[in-house]
Amino acid sequence: MTKKKKMYANMRAAKERKRLEDPAPDYAPILPELRRKIEITDYDCGKEKHVIELFKTNRIDCFRVYVDGELWKKKIGFSNILAGIRKSMPRVLSERNI
Repeated sequence: MTKKKKMYANMRAAKERKRLEDPAPDYAPILPELRRKIEITDYDCGKEKHVIELFKTNRIDCFRVYVDGELWKKKIGFSNILAGIRKSMPRVLSERNI
C-alpha cells in the first residue's frame, strides 16, 4: 500500500470512528394525523359553534379539512383556509344602521 493510499484509508477510518462516537442526530418527531383544530363560536347570529379540523396530507404545507365533521377540501394551504373562513362569515350591520 502506498503512503498516499494509507493516509486516505486512515482519514476514512478516523471519520467513521468520529461518526460512530457522536450521538445520533435528532430526527423530526412523527406528526399526528390531526394537525390543527379551529373552534369558532359566532354570537352575532345566535350562538353557532363550528369546528374546523386540519389533518395532515402528503405535503407538509397542505391540510385535509373537515368542517363540522364533513370534508370541505382534500388538500388546501393554511392561508386559503383562513381566506375561506373570512369569506364564510356573514357581515352584520352595526347598530347605527338598524
